[in-house]
Order: sequence, then C-alpha cells, then structure tokens
Amino acid sequence: MKEALFDGYASDYDEWFVANEKVFLSELGLLKKSLGDNPGRTLSIGSGSGLFEQALRQQTGINVEEGVEPSKDMAAIATKRGMHVQIASAQTADLPDEGYDTIYFNGSSSYISDLAIAYSHVASGLKPGGRLILLDVPKESAYGLMYMLADALGGYQDSRLTGALPKFPYPEDFLNSAQWHTTPEKAQVLTQTLGFVDVSYYQTLLASPAYADQAVEETVPGYDKGGYVAIIAYKK
Repeated sequence: MKEALFDGYASDYDEWFVANEKVFLSELGLLKKSLGDNPGRTLSIGSGSGLFEQALRQQTGINVEEGVEPSKDMAAIATKRGMHVQIASAQTADLPDEGYDTIYFNGSSSYISDLAIAYSHVASGLKPGGRLILLDVPKESAYGLMYMLADALGGYQDSRLTGALPKFPYPEDFLNSAQWHTTPEKAQVLTQTLGFVDVSYYQTLLASPAYADQAVEETVPGYDKGGYVAIIAYKK
C-alpha cells in the first residue's frame, strides 16, 4: 500500500502547532465559530492527529468523535485522543448515507487535486440541509503565496525570503505535495458543480505571515483578507 503523505511526520505536524500556539488558537477559533454551538453529528475529513478535535472538546465542550484520515501514523495519535478514525481518503471513505449533520475539511483540501470528486463523495454522507465546511489556507492569501514561493525557490533558506517569513514556518516537507486552491474555486465547486446553497465565509490570521504568532487573532466575516478561511455551505 502506498504510504500516505503524513506517515512518518505526525510528530512534526503537532510540534509545528505547539511552536505556533497563537496560530493554532486562531485557527481553532475559526473552527469553533464555523461549527457553532450545536453542530450535530459531525465528521472531520483529514482529521490528522486529532489535535483540533481534542482542543475543541477540552476548551469548548464540542465533541467531534469521528474522523477520516489516510495516514496511519496520524490516525493512531487521533485514536489515543479519543477519536474513532477510518483510515481512508475523502474520495474512498465509507460513509453512512445521509448520516451527518456537519462534515468539515480542516486544512485537508490543500492536499486534494480533484475537489469535485472528493466533495461529491463526502456530500453523500450529509443529511439534506446538512453543512459542509471547508477550512484552509487560500491559494491567493499571503500564506498561500508565501508557501508557493518558498516551494518554487527550493525552500525557506533562499536569501530572497529573509525577513519575510514567520519564525517557525510550515514544514517544507509538506509544501511540494500541496495542491493550493483559491476560495472562489472551492466555492464554485460547491455551488455550481454540487448544488450547495447559502454559502458564507469566515476568516482569521489577517496579519502578515512574518508577524504570525504574536497574538491570537479574532474570527471575522468574509474571505478577502484571511490567511485561513472557512467556507460554509448547505446541502439541498
């Protein structure tokens, strides 16, 4: 079986968020705002190590117990954190028909090349009127542009990036496997291809990446300035 992207890197993933605690808390605030107080039966696609789900449970009382994650290493950690994880991708997960009130992708869309196939498969697991939430770094954001530039230059060590990077940037090993997408691109797949309705947006990490992790940032409506954006759409 082909090794999943994050196999062997699960500890690096968690360690990056520990080193960037305020970034983590900003993203957690966006996730909490997007879910609301009563998200119903909820599934996390690309649930990773369950770090966000553990923090949600401990800090907000929202309990997301179910996840889908292709990396065995990540899934093992998430299981220890109390989640029930199916080792699969968004495209191959075995989901109950119309079983969920809310399904979200937290950062995982950036590792999916064909969004329509992935979102369509997952949408079958949503109840009519259920919500699909996409949280991610947009391609057109300052973070997205920084990551793509660093990857094109062969890494963060290129002297032309001096002074433009956060103290602890996202691990280079994850950059060349990313499939960055714009916010309008994802929204178009939801509405025009899949027929989702009532789309809304929230955003956080509005400051320049060079000044990341100086403060926990608030979540505000829109997507025009966000370094991390949530798209919320409803299944007909």
